Amino acid sequence: MKLAIVLAFVAFASAQNPCQNIRTRTQWGSRSTSLTWMATRPPSGFVIHHTAGARCTTQAACDAMMRNLQNFHMDTNGWADIGYNFCIGDPGQVYEGRGYGRHGAHSPGFSARSLGHCFIGDHTNVLPTAAALSNTQAFITCSRNNGELTSGHWVSTHRNDQQTVTACPGQALFNVVSTWDRFHPVP
Repeated sequence: MKLAIVLAFVAFASAQNPCQNIRTRTQWGSRSTSLTWMATRPPSGFVIHHTAGARCTTQAACDAMMRNLQNFHMDTNGWADIGYNFCIGDPGQVYEGRGYGRHGAHSPGFSARSLGHCFIGDHTNVLPTAAALSNTQAFITCSRNNGELTSGHWVSTHRNDQQTVTACPGQALFNVVSTWDRFHPVP
């Protein structure tokens, strides 16, 4: 009984401020990389993506997915690291990708001036979990409150980057994100 109460409190606390409960690169098993610092600090945008692949429902599965994403981005795409600054899986845990202050490779027109945030999975027809959606919104707020986003920041999606032709982040997820505060289709 006590363990259940503690676990419920931990889940509640992480949902309230996911910036204090980010699963670090070390925790998920990241490769060593050399990253470029972001030109615009703090960035003015938050860009939503999806992986368009399998979803993850456990910490172990999400850790493995992060390693797979990083390997694909580095070994196949030839990038310096995973392209996203942060990711989130079905359990609602935020994962550090490149992290704060790093230039992403998530969207050509937005990468230098935004945080790239990826929902793990294909969200063309199915929404992410309620935990992933609410923790992402909380993550945006606490990132802004911690000075990691400008106070006048905007939220957009990969498909809104006019330099990219893509369906990302999937229609189901786009339909929800386009209703969020500060959504701006072409910042």
